[in-house]
Amino acid sequence: MLPVEFIDMMQQQLGAQAPNLFHALEQEPVTSIRLNDKIDELSFDADIDEVPWHYEGYYLSERPQFTLDPLFHAGCYYVQEASSMLIQRALEQYVSEQSIVLDLCAAPGGKSTLISQYLGAQGLLVANEVVRQRVFILSENIQKWGNGNTVVTHNAPSLFGQVMRNAFDCMLVDAPCSGEGMFRKDEQAIADWSMRTVRTCVERQRSILSDAWDALKPGGILIYSTCTFNRHENEENALWIAEELGADILSISMDPEWGITESIAGYHCYPHLVRGEGFYLCALRKHKKDFAPFRPRTSKKPNSTPITADDRELVRSWLCQPDEWALRQLDRFITAYPMRHKDLIDYMNTQFLCISTGFGLAEERGKHFAPQHSLAMSKAARLEAFAQLELSLDNALAFLRTEALPIPNLPLGLLMVTYHGVPLGFVKNVGSRCNNLYPNEWRIRNL
Repeated sequence: MLPVEFIDMMQQQLGAQAPNLFHALEQEPVTSIRLNDKIDELSFDADIDEVPWHYEGYYLSERPQFTLDPLFHAGCYYVQEASSMLIQRALEQYVSEQSIVLDLCAAPGGKSTLISQYLGAQGLLVANEVVRQRVFILSENIQKWGNGNTVVTHNAPSLFGQVMRNAFDCMLVDAPCSGEGMFRKDEQAIADWSMRTVRTCVERQRSILSDAWDALKPGGILIYSTCTFNRHENEENALWIAEELGADILSISMDPEWGITESIAGYHCYPHLVRGEGFYLCALRKHKKDFAPFRPRTSKKPNSTPITADDRELVRSWLCQPDEWALRQLDRFITAYPMRHKDLIDYMNTQFLCISTGFGLAEERGKHFAPQHSLAMSKAARLEAFAQLELSLDNALAFLRTEALPIPNLPLGLLMVTYHGVPLGFVKNVGSRCNNLYPNEWRIRNL
């Protein structure tokens, strides 16, 4: 049962269209995914239709059990709500692939992986999440996606405004909201909704935007989005940003056939008009003015451990283009991150709590370094550097449950295990047993 206050508010906002929205919210939600370029096609049978506003987005006619697909765990696709893929349109029209982008409220990572894919090797994404339980899910999804162009941080928005003034070409604020767009996917969202919650969300959204605003360059692009319908959290906030913080609201090119509704400030996806859930999007350009460019300077150096020449040569041999990656060892671990953004990332390591930078490359085990699981997920890995073992579906699922592989006569030593040619991780056969090196915290717990 929809809240009475919500019904009244939508009737005022949508008029004669409101009953159509209420009917749509009683229907089954749509399942959609976005493909990674790790694969060319899906490994499960499904009728698919393209999401018209994203070239790698697809609707599925039914929801498969993704847990049973090893390629899901390998980051070959992301189960993402189709409407939220609309941020691709704003990126394509206003953000260059060489940009430094901040995703301020990034968990669980659907929009972050989309942005990292858009930026490719040239740009850099900083994906931040303030909630501790969610930041590790974000980091896991970033690592599985396999692009090394991302730093995952766990900090308050205000810190970015304080220590990274004028640093970012683009900032995405997918703001925590009252969640009206999730009503048909999450009954708890209905139970938690109230006008008081809406007002609380507006205050929180404006606080987040104000705190981080100085981190966006003058002339930079703010992409503001929510998964809710009401004007208080959407249009009124966009107008407040424009008037109080100083920005111009931008138009985004949309195909009329998509069913997306343009409002006085921004764009709505309503589920009675769009094949997807509720979503609001607005792009704004921060007012241009003279400003001092950001320079990542600090007298403090990030903590590190010297890497020996032999170890450096070994781990570089695991990378396709080793000169593109800076290496940093901390304790037993070596991380690889983009050389073109080394100074900025080194600075961030001194100022922020960075959960991951680039990808984990190697881990010291005994007297030698072994590859980290993140390397198997990375698109930068030189797969020829490792002996490989292709797994059946049953063995792949056993590996993902961190079980011993029931395969006789395995070669001794380190093996990269694959499924449909896509890396899943590493095992090490020591003769008496085969050690499964899949991260325990990522394992499949229930089937």
